[in-house]
Amino acid sequence: MASARPALKLLPPCATTGIGSLPHTQSELALQMALQHDIPFLPQLPRADPAELMIPAALEGLPGLSFDAEGLCTVNLEEWQAQRDRFTLKIESALSSGELGDFEPSAAACRSLRPFLWEIENRKAPFAKVQLAGPATVRWVAKTSRGEPASDTTELDQQIFRLLLARSLAMVKAVRRAGATPIFFLDEPGLYALDTRNVRHSVVLKELSLLIVAAQREGALVGVHCCSNTRWGELLGLGLDLLSIDARLSLDAVLEDSQAFWAFMAGGSTLSLGVVPTDLATSYVLDELVDSVEASFRATAPRGIAFEGLLAQMLLTPACGLGMRSVPDCERIVGEVRDAQRRLRGLLTQSAA
Repeated sequence: MASARPALKLLPPCATTGIGSLPHTQSELALQMALQHDIPFLPQLPRADPAELMIPAALEGLPGLSFDAEGLCTVNLEEWQAQRDRFTLKIESALSSGELGDFEPSAAACRSLRPFLWEIENRKAPFAKVQLAGPATVRWVAKTSRGEPASDTTELDQQIFRLLLARSLAMVKAVRRAGATPIFFLDEPGLYALDTRNVRHSVVLKELSLLIVAAQREGALVGVHCCSNTRWGELLGLGLDLLSIDARLSLDAVLEDSQAFWAFMAGGSTLSLGVVPTDLATSYVLDELVDSVEASFRATAPRGIAFEGLLAQMLLTPACGLGMRSVPDCERIVGEVRDAQRRLRGLLTQSAA
């Protein structure tokens, strides 16, 4: 299948979308908010049920899995070992046949998925965004019953990766069946700990790249969301279509690796800018945030590359998920993303005049 990356040019300028989680407990209200964006996104509702928190939702179905109200996951190794081979066969059979329906999130892990897909199909939405916790974060954060990271148990580590691969492809296929081009994000906040001097971390990066390519081959535009700082050059070199960042925290750091960043942009990829902070302890002036984005790009763009040309293709979002905020705070932040969009679109209009 041909790359979906040229489809990025079909998006509205400075298109808005969401990171994923919302604070609502009623899926109908969450869907209304998610569908108001230029790119509708699948709302996850962790306040309604901790099963919708990012790590439990990603690991749904894994033998021996349990989790608490905070979403901290533990895999009972005895239970997992007793069912390991059967579950491996289920995953590998689904991946080889392409029949991945059993790995779509259930209503327990994502109550909005079916209604969301129905809305996408009936509205004939050209794009739809879905997301899943990524393989680095999941395996580094989930623990075994011995209290160790899941990544320390080799066979469990690999089974989790294959499970996430199957779930990723299942979600992409579901969006395509609904008639939309999938925009699929892997949520990887754990990459703040990335250390490429660690051989095992280098392997995780290669596996992340394999997952990205697999989803792209199914017709998805694929991104990684990381709301902390990391080794950005490594991520920019993974073949992503989109990189989602907290603009205030990380834009200048991303631009510092100029060779990797401009190669990323030259290949037709783009940024998803988390332009409005979601940390309620942070004070800011929205106009100043927008001005700083413009200033950063204008100061670093190579000669002959216009800021407006870059900007038109970028996405705009809150800096992170909103699932743990209040509904009024969520509504304010989403409104500010739209305000930022109007301001940035104004720059595009001025440059065209």
